[in-house]
Amino acid sequence: MQSELDRAIDADRDAMRRLLAALVSTPTENPPATAYKPCVRLIESALGALDIEHERVDIASPPEAPRAAVFAWIGPPGPTLYFHGHYDVVPAQSPDQFTPRVEGDTLFGRGSSDMKSGLVAMLYAAKALRSSGAALEGRLGLVFVPDEETGGTHGSAALAASARLGRDAIGMLLPEPTSGVVWNANRGAVTLEVTVKGRAAHVGLQHHGVNAFERAVAIVNRLLALKRDVDAADSILLVGGQVDAGSSFNVVPERCRFTIDRRTNPAEDFEVERRRLFEILDAARAEGIDLEVRTIQEGRATASPESSPLGRALAASINDATGKPAVFEMCPGLLETRFYADRGVPAFAYGPGVLAVSHGPQEFVRISRMIECAKVYASTAVRMLTS
Repeated sequence: MQSELDRAIDADRDAMRRLLAALVSTPTENPPATAYKPCVRLIESALGALDIEHERVDIASPPEAPRAAVFAWIGPPGPTLYFHGHYDVVPAQSPDQFTPRVEGDTLFGRGSSDMKSGLVAMLYAAKALRSSGAALEGRLGLVFVPDEETGGTHGSAALAASARLGRDAIGMLLPEPTSGVVWNANRGAVTLEVTVKGRAAHVGLQHHGVNAFERAVAIVNRLLALKRDVDAADSILLVGGQVDAGSSFNVVPERCRFTIDRRTNPAEDFEVERRRLFEILDAARAEGIDLEVRTIQEGRATASPESSPLGRALAASINDATGKPAVFEMCPGLLETRFYADRGVPAFAYGPGVLAVSHGPQEFVRISRMIECAKVYASTAVRMLTS
């Protein structure tokens, strides 16, 4: 069975490369959520060409940027193994990143690593599994979602809230750029945007204004004191990933905006760590500082045991495909595995991309690695869905 799956996937190498290039050419930048409709049509077209049953699911979202997910299935209804991936990408450093470039075994372009190569791998793994004629004792589900890069509010989080995500799930694989390891755990995250308000005035009459930047600095100093405690606990707090203020060098700034990104370890109490952030902001309000807080993303740390049936199946498939034992680690960031793991569904990330180049100006993926991951996914599905 495995050799048959491998041959089928190898035979589709050129088709996989072409689909990846087409996906990379579709600039699904998020923010601001561009080109989502063309990308959904492209995914639907690819599924249709492979005669894989699928459905588009519209997601409640702002009218100027409508969102949709695509669900696809092979096999009879029943216990379901999900391959789940996102089609949005972070903004490009230059427009050239949406012109895919192939050099030998390498395809360069925004989203090639994170994670459009993973989408192609999971789709062609499903094709190979179906063409093999394997007697499935359950279903393989494919899920293509938007908005992962901004926390999933109009993507997986919305689907989970509407009970559309993970129906009858026995496991989930996520093709994130894991650099060859398996992520079986992820940090939690509280990401906030804080806007401090003041009152504008000419520099010569600054006593008539209220300096929003100075007020923000007072808050940031308290956050940096908290950061020292967080660093000592081998955890993460980033203050000021984004910062902007004012309108001119000679005008008292009436607004200062900055971000806070707190990443928690699985062993930390998420509610306690979240409360520590908001206590600093609430104290600033109590002292008369006018501020607004917007939650960009929020999610708890989760973990799935290596010893679960899916963990063992994935490890065996990786060993077969690569000749090396699987290595399980915690992801340094937030993962959409949480939407499944929170429900007790084993969920793991393993994908063809490399984390170090994802989001960067020279993002790339090895085509051979995409092929290899497709074989791992197909083999894992066989182990999970057949006797």
